[in-house]
Amino acid sequence: MTVTLADARVAAGMRAQLELRRRAIAAGARRIGWKVGFGAPAALAKFALTAPLIGFMLDRNVLAAGATVSLAGWVKPAAEPEVAVEIAADLAGGGSRAAAAEAIGAIGPAIELADVAFAPEDVETILAGNMFHRHVLLGPRDHGRRGGRTDGLHARIARNGAAHADTTEIEANTGKLVDIVRNVADVLAQCGEQLKTGDVIIAGSVIAPMFLGSEDRALDYALDPIGSVAVRFAA
Repeated sequence: MTVTLADARVAAGMRAQLELRRRAIAAGARRIGWKVGFGAPAALAKFALTAPLIGFMLDRNVLAAGATVSLAGWVKPAAEPEVAVEIAADLAGGGSRAAAAEAIGAIGPAIELADVAFAPEDVETILAGNMFHRHVLLGPRDHGRRGGRTDGLHARIARNGAAHADTTEIEANTGKLVDIVRNVADVLAQCGEQLKTGDVIIAGSVIAPMFLGSEDRALDYALDPIGSVAVRFAA
């Protein structure tokens, strides 16, 4: 299913968010793509949603894989290992699942860093603030997985050098990648935007988000057999 602008919370939040995006692009930022969040079953139930919420990504928020990040001044930093979906063809809203699958050109690992600066209780406020997004690190992509195939993938997450999580159920916490892409295309169409060739969608955390503390120094995420991405944290 799709989140629609018939939900007044979503409509107001997306208007504010996309105005924020338009101002950033007018000031010189370049579009990278989109992110989804709050798509885990518990979050959908909590917020009475039928599909994940959508935010945007710009070039100024992209960090090189392996970068070191200072979390000084962050309120409640969080890290999410995700699947990045590369869009290989423009995708209009209102299309079929088959059309959405055809638009997926590659997938690979990504890490999103967010700062949960206030309690996530109100959908409009969450959307208006671009869903706490701070940075994204993108790993290698596998063009042999066109259509969003996740069969045979194995996610391994290490925190500070120790095993943290291990799963082969890549879409269990996020929903199907094809449905995520279709939802993004549908919502953008309702907002007068379009999912474009070259856009990247990060599809939500494959495990529960990890809230970071002063003891955290490293996060390593392998999405085998595609490859891995990592981030380091400054003391």
